Amino acid sequence: MRENRPSRPSGPRPDPPRVAWRKQMRERVLQEARVLAAEGGWDRVRVGDLALRADVSRPSIYKEFGDRAGIGQALVLRETEEFLRGLAAVLDERRDDLAAALRAGVAHALVEAGTNPFIGAVLTAARGGTDALLPFLTSRPEPVFTSASELLAQWLGEVAPSVAADRRVEAADLAVRLTISHMLLPSPLTADAPERVSRAACAVLGLPPGP
Repeated sequence: MRENRPSRPSGPRPDPPRVAWRKQMRERVLQEARVLAAEGGWDRVRVGDLALRADVSRPSIYKEFGDRAGIGQALVLRETEEFLRGLAAVLDERRDDLAAALRAGVAHALVEAGTNPFIGAVLTAARGGTDALLPFLTSRPEPVFTSASELLAQWLGEVAPSVAADRRVEAADLAVRLTISHMLLPSPLTADAPERVSRAACAVLGLPPGP
């Protein structure tokens, strides 16, 4: 007869202790880096301070991230992923009204810029031309600008498939650029930014801007 063997537990296996420790260490370092950047800007974040606050050795930090710039890039990637999850949720809530969804997406981004302490600290410092973390947020191909543009272009492809692909890409690029401009250089017109950005994107798409 065939011996009955206990079934193996379903689901993913837990990480080996070494892998689990590395993940926890990485998260602690990034969390402390976020706090320090929010408090005083990225220019004042030092690896030595991170090592003390996260209770990790400096060599371990350098081994994981490479250098201080590597920490900055990892931090921005982490913040970007969280931001994009929120943006995707906002857009998906209004899939039946493209113009309204665009307005809500722009409003979400502007609220994040005003309430997220990390983003707020970086933008505030950037207006003074001092914060070295800003390039990771805007001018480099990754992660924020390209990731947001790709997310929006993909969403437009789902909700407006009749619009030519090049127009969808152009509209997404325009919407993200205008939104980031309002985040960096707020003006009396920023309050109307969601409506204005939505209208501009709809014009590129050749769709009505909504009521």
